[in-house]
Amino acid sequence: MFFGSYPTGGTDPSGADHAARYEDILAIARAADRLGFHAVWTPERHFQQVGQIFPSPPVLSAALAVATERIALRAGSAVLPLHHPLRVAEDWSVVDNLSHGRAGLSVATGWHSTDFVLAPGHYADRRERALRDIPLLRRLWAGEEAEFTDGTGRRVAVRPQPRPVQPALPLWMTSSGSPATWEAAGRLRTGVLAATVGQRREDLAERVHTYREAFAAAPTQTGESPAPTVTLMTHAYVGRDDAEVRSLVADPLKDYLTSYVRQTAANRGEDNGVAALTAQTVDRLAQFAFERYLAWGGLLGSPGTCHKLLADLSELGCDEVACFVDFGLDRDRIIDSLHRLADIGKDLA
Repeated sequence: MFFGSYPTGGTDPSGADHAARYEDILAIARAADRLGFHAVWTPERHFQQVGQIFPSPPVLSAALAVATERIALRAGSAVLPLHHPLRVAEDWSVVDNLSHGRAGLSVATGWHSTDFVLAPGHYADRRERALRDIPLLRRLWAGEEAEFTDGTGRRVAVRPQPRPVQPALPLWMTSSGSPATWEAAGRLRTGVLAATVGQRREDLAERVHTYREAFAAAPTQTGESPAPTVTLMTHAYVGRDDAEVRSLVADPLKDYLTSYVRQTAANRGEDNGVAALTAQTVDRLAQFAFERYLAWGGLLGSPGTCHKLLADLSELGCDEVACFVDFGLDRDRIIDSLHRLADIGKDLA
């Protein structure tokens, strides 16, 4: 999974070498493809330092489609309330055709108020819009006609083109921690994409149980997932020993966590008190989060340490782990870590 926070170049936008970052992503994705990783996730973010090079998952996934051979290409996540469902179906159908049937996406409701300059009227009811549009997106993907209002104000029936390769679009719902999202994903028979950071193991276990119960009780639906799928995102770097990894990841990971806190503070749609925090308090929060993450939830350490966490996540009910790699390390280190992760995966298989 990619979700990096990259330098902005200060007051000079040219100081941020975004072209080089895309080259890194292509190189890392090619390596993951060769090593047997199952999927590569790219997020949708707008106007922020965190995720600044990811405004359009389908555009980047189209490039990845022709740069790779077998790895699945997923949006993690697509902010559905920012887009017309027809456009989502068409864009991802292009990716599905270019990749010969490797497209998939996780639907997010959106959370940052600034993102919604793209659709300001969709912010207040963004959750309801996302839940409403998932069944519609599935029907459009299946080739069904749907009625929409055209440029003259009349209702017309349209069918998206091109036709995708896959008869059903693999879908997840992204949860930032709300139990209601886990239950909704079960009712809609999608997968769940969540994160270990900021969550206790016992809370995740309860949410996984809630999701699987809701999935089992839900009626059959068009385009449903064939089985419940829990995908957990975790920062990942596997090194030779724990001390080496701690030393290597400490500064970039704390910088990343600090950037995320600052982004949260800039969200005018949430009354969370973060904006009032001093810089010193934010630094202490980042240090606390880092220490907690090393104790549980971060795929950070020696092969033995990471093997134990993956086994624990499996016992928790996790089906997939999305390894978040671009939190401040360079390309060569990330690819070295992927080789070690691939070896661990073979041991667990």
